Amino acid sequence: MLTRHGIAVGALALLLVLAGCAAPMVNPDGDGGATGAASDAADIATPDENFSDPSGDPLGWEDGYWYNESIDVDQSDGLSDAEMRTYVARSMARVEYLRHKEFKERVSVDVLSREEYQEQTRSRSQNASSGDQAEFSEWNNQVWEALFVTGESGDSQEAISETQGSSVAGFYAPTNDAITIITPSPDSPTIDNVTLVHELVHALQDQHYDLTSDQFRAQTQDAELAIDGAVEGDAKYVELRYVDMCGVEWDCVQTPPATGGSDQSGQSAGNGNGPNLGILLTIFQPYSDGPVYVHDKVEAGGWQAVDEMLQDPPESTEQTIHLTDEKPVPIEYRSRATNGWSTFPEQGQRGSDTVGEASMYVMFWYQARTAGADTIRPQNVIETDERYDTYNYNAAPSNGWANDRLFPYQKESGDETEYGYVWVTEWDTKGDAREFRDAYTKILRAQDATKQSENVWVVEDGEFADAFRVQHEGTRVVITNGPSVEDLSDIRPSSN
Repeated sequence: MLTRHGIAVGALALLLVLAGCAAPMVNPDGDGGATGAASDAADIATPDENFSDPSGDPLGWEDGYWYNESIDVDQSDGLSDAEMRTYVARSMARVEYLRHKEFKERVSVDVLSREEYQEQTRSRSQNASSGDQAEFSEWNNQVWEALFVTGESGDSQEAISETQGSSVAGFYAPTNDAITIITPSPDSPTIDNVTLVHELVHALQDQHYDLTSDQFRAQTQDAELAIDGAVEGDAKYVELRYVDMCGVEWDCVQTPPATGGSDQSGQSAGNGNGPNLGILLTIFQPYSDGPVYVHDKVEAGGWQAVDEMLQDPPESTEQTIHLTDEKPVPIEYRSRATNGWSTFPEQGQRGSDTVGEASMYVMFWYQARTAGADTIRPQNVIETDERYDTYNYNAAPSNGWANDRLFPYQKESGDETEYGYVWVTEWDTKGDAREFRDAYTKILRAQDATKQSENVWVVEDGEFADAFRVQHEGTRVVITNGPSVEDLSDIRPSSN
């Protein structure tokens, strides 16, 4: 899993080179909004020529400011308390205008330095060393190892925390109804327009739908990314429409360029050590495909369709990648492990995770980029043709996904614990299953695996040193992993 499910929702500042090319800037057509929202336009109040305060609290006006009203806010020397209040109030009015929904109450905005935020994420990661959290980390390490993103000596939770610590620009915490913005100088804070707008959308969502409610909780990685595709997609879509308006119909508060210290993405100046790109690209999928998914809903049914989507979010990243309502097919699994091997029954969904199409895409992309695996072209990630899309998560080896369940296993061996997993994948067609199998074996070859028998491979050295059994039958491909060839039959005795 990416997190313990929905601790906070927020904006990522993704200014990284993923495929030898810079991340593309979104360049919308500039029409000022989605055509599907036109039927809601009558709900927006119109200010008079003096921008007088209205009676009541109409849509597009908040705390004394209209959405199209000019404000005297200058961030060149940081925001004063009065400027902060004005800036937030007009931004709330603009979110109402764009999202066609009324704030129920004012939103609190706090600031935090990058260093303080990184220390908080490190502390949360370190606190995962006891009790259930420790078992979750052991289980989750196998998930990310199965995806060839973090290896045997890696700690997935630490890598996730470091990636989030360097990439998050701000977040909204529904547990205390407050926005926190990451800023280089908390004593004289500056706040980027798009980050503030993004987080205000999350506050608006929480006021209407309660982001702590059950429909926003997930038991698997894929379901979490899919739900985030709805929640983050809504916020990112409004953010991108806001960008359309700035400098065209609206004056927007300028953000001074960062000087020294950390850049916007949180990487220290001059420091070549960035976040784990495999984890970062996975985390970013809702921010990339989510806005396209939301735009499709708005075009089809206006903002009411988005409201309905938030009440019943998508179940898989297949839905947000391909704009489909297709449901995952059920996968039944019974563990038949012997010789001391067992699952983690208290973790995930009865011991299993579902990584889903987006994470599978990242696996193929990451191994192509880092190990030279002949899976997909690394440049594929920036080849998009959707107006609101940033990165592409659509590729042949991961297309045709119907479902998957990944069961991490453990075995006590003296003072050590050994690990393995069984990954059951189901595909729409036999051809899709074959494509996945062939691309997966190319990853093994890139890791210098030697073929021991028809279906068994061994990686002798490195972060992914293990034995692998890859079995393809019809629309199903089952991968069994263990420390040695002998362990494979103990972890999964059946040939199915």
